[in-house]
Amino acid sequence: MKLTFLGTGTSCGVPTIGCMCEVCTSTDPHDKRLRCSALLETETTRLLIDCGPDFRQQIMPMPFRKIDGVLVTHAHYDHMGGMDDLRPYCQFGEINVYADPIAKKGLLQMLPYCFAEHRYPGVPAIQLNEIHPHETFQIGDIRIQPFQVMHGKLPILGFCFNQMADHLPLSTLAYITDMKTIDDAEAHFLTTFQPHVDTLVVNALRQKPHHSHQSLSDAVAFAKQIAARQTWLVHPSHDIGLHAKVNSVLPDDIQLAYDGQVVTI
Repeated sequence: MKLTFLGTGTSCGVPTIGCMCEVCTSTDPHDKRLRCSALLETETTRLLIDCGPDFRQQIMPMPFRKIDGVLVTHAHYDHMGGMDDLRPYCQFGEINVYADPIAKKGLLQMLPYCFAEHRYPGVPAIQLNEIHPHETFQIGDIRIQPFQVMHGKLPILGFCFNQMADHLPLSTLAYITDMKTIDDAEAHFLTTFQPHVDTLVVNALRQKPHHSHQSLSDAVAFAKQIAARQTWLVHPSHDIGLHAKVNSVLPDDIQLAYDGQVVTI
């Protein structure tokens, strides 16, 4: 599987409007962060993880071909505000969007014209599929198992992905964003998942504690708990510090990701 980080930033993006800090004025392209989203691909399957307000800008450099599924972690604008820009992909057929009941409700409220009884021509053709933690499903040759983490007091979804070959799962990717805490049972699920989590993507907002997001130290501790071969940190604000400086003090197996980065699972 190939994972492309379309965006790695927090809800405000980096640079933050009106800010003149050293990160927001940095000339290093690694310090320019669009809202958090990723594209997971095999030779036959293409999945979009979250579809935020920067989606159009993020997807333009990518080859134009079918998106087999859109997975929604939660119903916040920075993770689903770009759904209307999926319109061009409807020429390949309906867009299958997968969301838990809370995110499903948010999508229905945000895009009522897509689900009206009489839709006007040109609106995105979205098939909304309700999913739940630990109910496994498969899209193409990728098996997906949602699990639950807490974004402050809001339950949201993380995802484990396996590429299937000869009916057997290959290496596992675990993708988590906007987590503050995780129940012990869910953490145990990740540490005992078969096969073992090879690559972990998880959020780290800033150096100081936050009420609904992990801090950098929280994320590092969680990464060590899961013990993936490689951990990539996403969703940082400008308060995290300069990309190069932060990565220089992190272990080689726990690093900040950057927009446009491609990793092989």
